[in-house]
Amino acid sequence: MAVLILLPPSEGKTAPLAGAPVDLAALSHPEFSDARRRVGKALATVSGQRNAREVLHAGPSLAADVARNTTLWDNPTAPGAHVYTGVLYDAAGAAEWSGQLLKRAGEQVRIISALWGAVSPADLIPAYRLSMGTRLPRLGGLAAFWRARLGDALAPLAADGPVIDCRSCDYAAAWRAPAGTLAVRVEQVRGGKRTVVSHNAKHTRGLLTAQLLALAVPAATDEDVAAAASGIPGVTAVELTETTLTLVTA
Repeated sequence: MAVLILLPPSEGKTAPLAGAPVDLAALSHPEFSDARRRVGKALATVSGQRNAREVLHAGPSLAADVARNTTLWDNPTAPGAHVYTGVLYDAAGAAEWSGQLLKRAGEQVRIISALWGAVSPADLIPAYRLSMGTRLPRLGGLAAFWRARLGDALAPLAADGPVIDCRSCDYAAAWRAPAGTLAVRVEQVRGGKRTVVSHNAKHTRGLLTAQLLALAVPAATDEDVAAAASGIPGVTAVELTETTLTLVTA
């Protein structure tokens, strides 16, 4: 039995400078190849239109990212752990994952993606710009598009041990994790009171991901997860219920 960690992708991505184009058949869950091809084709087409940034909810500063979508199938690839950047992935140290640690992440982590459905940090992917809240022509809302496909692929992984859900709402909507999944809640003590935090939550979830991947023996129970979480620097208390792992930070 081993833990399954569900992560959202990051909005920010580091475009690989070299590497072969994406091989859909080589990604985790190759049964999604046709669906990935459909989404990628629609994304490349939309990204070449005059209203591309409006459809993709991308501001002027992201024009280059949108333009890169038009050559999606030709762009260089790198491990997802190195492509996805941002607060959560920086806190997890994902850019430094390699060798055995990257292999372990490939087994224990799934990144829920608007383009790929679900990929592992070890999968070789290009940078792209697409969020789960987007509606693409002929495909509709992407959360609904993937919801019809993710269950059969992820359910067997979720059956092997505890499931830790670090996703945001948009990405959680693409697959309803099974009963017993632990949503990660982060609270902070301010003025003697505990309040829910949002931005800092991404950082803490990244630290939790790194902590779980660093275990010599993968967490096999919710209690194992809570014990690992108690060792995160800055976490002053850990509370565990049937559905929630609450991490309290100073």
